[in-house]
Amino acid sequence: MTTQIDFIKAWMQAHAKTERGASLVEYALLVALIAVVCIGAVTFLANGTKSTFSSAGTSLGA
Repeated sequence: MTTQIDFIKAWMQAHAKTERGASLVEYALLVALIAVVCIGAVTFLANGTKSTFSSAGTSLGA
């Protein structure tokens, strides 16, 4: 049982020194920021796009 605990402790110490976790968090924040910007852009442009498609639809229907 103690060898398993020693192995787990050594494994965690070896992986705690890497910066993979920090990089993963940075990429997650970057993806979240991109998603927020995309949602904001779609929301901002929704009314203009709706009126453009409405006018195009009425022009084609007439």
